[in-house]
Amino acid sequence: MDPSLIKVVNQLQEAFSTVGVQNLIDLPQITVVGSQSSGKSSVLENIVGRDFLPRGTGIVTRRPLVLQLINRPSSETSKGEDANNSLNEGANENNSSEWGEFLHLPGQKIYNFERIRDEIVRETEEKTGKNVGISSVPIYLRIYSPHVLTLTLVDLPGLTKVPVGDQPRDIEKQIREMVLKYMSKNNAIILAVNAANTDLANSDGLKLAREVDPEGLRTIGVLTKVDLMDKGTDVVDILAGRVIPLRLGYVPVINRGQKDIEGKKSIRLALDAEREFFESHPSYSTKAQYCGTPFLARKLNMILMHHIRNTLPEIKVRINAALAKYQAELQSLGDSLVGDSSSIVLNLITDFCNEFRTVLDGNSEDLSITELSGGARIAFVFHEIYSNGIQAVDPFDEVKDTDIRTILYNSSGPSPSLFMGTQAFELIVKQQIKRLEDPSQKCVSLIFDELVRILNHLLQKPVFKRFPQLKDEFFKVGMGFFKKCMKPTATLVSDLVAMEGSYINTVHPDFLSGHQAMAIVQSQSNKPIPVDPKTGKPLTNNPVPTVETPPSGASSFFGSFFGSKNKKRLAAMEPPPPVLRASTTLSEREKTDTEVIKLLITSYFNIVKRTLADMVPKSVSLKMIRYSKEHIQHELLEQIYKNNSYEKLLEESDITVQRRKECEHMVESLLQASEIVSST
Repeated sequence: MDPSLIKVVNQLQEAFSTVGVQNLIDLPQITVVGSQSSGKSSVLENIVGRDFLPRGTGIVTRRPLVLQLINRPSSETSKGEDANNSLNEGANENNSSEWGEFLHLPGQKIYNFERIRDEIVRETEEKTGKNVGISSVPIYLRIYSPHVLTLTLVDLPGLTKVPVGDQPRDIEKQIREMVLKYMSKNNAIILAVNAANTDLANSDGLKLAREVDPEGLRTIGVLTKVDLMDKGTDVVDILAGRVIPLRLGYVPVINRGQKDIEGKKSIRLALDAEREFFESHPSYSTKAQYCGTPFLARKLNMILMHHIRNTLPEIKVRINAALAKYQAELQSLGDSLVGDSSSIVLNLITDFCNEFRTVLDGNSEDLSITELSGGARIAFVFHEIYSNGIQAVDPFDEVKDTDIRTILYNSSGPSPSLFMGTQAFELIVKQQIKRLEDPSQKCVSLIFDELVRILNHLLQKPVFKRFPQLKDEFFKVGMGFFKKCMKPTATLVSDLVAMEGSYINTVHPDFLSGHQAMAIVQSQSNKPIPVDPKTGKPLTNNPVPTVETPPSGASSFFGSFFGSKNKKRLAAMEPPPPVLRASTTLSEREKTDTEVIKLLITSYFNIVKRTLADMVPKSVSLKMIRYSKEHIQHELLEQIYKNNSYEKLLEESDITVQRRKECEHMVESLLQASEIVSST
């Protein structure tokens, strides 16, 4: 297995960390989780072979520490130093073959590992302050040493349950969310550190690992404090996978105790003691080669390299996809303005108007496949909303049969009419035609809204996000132009409705004639209707009765208005009341006349509705849609281009400037990452 694979991942981490993005590409790495008392920091120090992590009570690790271990063979000149240091580590912890480098301190090699600890504390406090708050922004530390195997580990804050001292009340939730953020990545190997002298079923690290890796496929367990277990107990069952099985297994280790740390016992001496413990312990002596920190480091090294080898093709694909995405966004944001501002404004106006026309005509390249847009929405307004709207207007919603009867009498004047009154028919039809103006004007308003919708859609283009003042000016001019178009359109539509009401064409070929209406009513009532023998027109009213007294029970011409049969009142000839209304009951003759009028009204009203359903969309198309397509460019040139305020209009928003810088950094990092993975 090629150890350079881990170096590739380290280089990728560096490339992405320069832009401050950790989740851009899911890189393979080992995430270290465990409770505060599990010995997590001691395991990492044992792997490195140096004391370099902050120590103390409570939460010490308050930011993720991305630890990149790089095996560096000792030079010939430093081998003697390493040998001397191995014999006298307590006296001198510094040598030229081991050092650390922080990514935020480029080019600085720190040979003193106590200074590395101090820098971790200083950098942590810079982000979180000196309280006990936490931050998800990682610290990148690279350690070069001949005594380490090439590894990449992420040390996360220890899991805690109860806030202590000045810790935030929700500290458990904060740490849990941060740890899950790293563990939930599919390319993360989970190193769950657990104290062997506690019940494994209560392990916080394993419990959290099970949430993101329920099958235990990418979790490896570390058992610390094996030497502190009660006499006669061991972790053999756990190692054999009979308690909580993990595919990658468990590794038992022994860390330095607090007394050893205070006594400055070196890690390398502690590792020797660890080896002796496992070799001499009756439960572990037969499998001592699979125990201890050196075996853990080798196992992690092999697991990580296998994992990187398996995921590298996918990483290449993701890097190329992200690179294409950010290059496209950078292109849409455009370069910093160079050149003639007036030409830029003129080109933007021309492009906008061309796009406006193509959207209206349905020729846009980015047509939606999920919803109607542009001109299709306008057609929907014409042929669905408006057409159905005027068809839903019923003339008899407001005009009842009794109203028609009253109008018939009123239109006949002082002489009762022999034939059905044309005036009554026209009066009612004209009243109902006026009701069609509101839906027709509503149609104009809806088309205005659709034009504004198209305007807003076009102004969402990246180029207008880049120039917010130009976008505002386009919107203002566009809205004013559409309003200017709306006024003559509304006038024309109003005139169309008025035209229909100004002349009632009773000889229209689709209009139901009087005798046809009579025939329909007659067929429905099965009663013959008298017809004038000379003219052939139906007689709707009986002749005025003679002077003789009519037979008892016969109805007069105004029978429904005077229903009294009191002879004394009739003889007294009392004057009519101030308000003279008919009774709610219609006579047979009145019913016949009313039904005929209703048929004629319905017939003519349907003709008018069909006419308006055809003419109003044509009028709106002429005065608003076609006019907008032909004259909006002239309006924009007149209102924007001739103002000569190009510099002000082309001032970029702070968001655009910032986003361009971010995309440039992203592209630079991804290009670097692409070169790194291409060289493998």
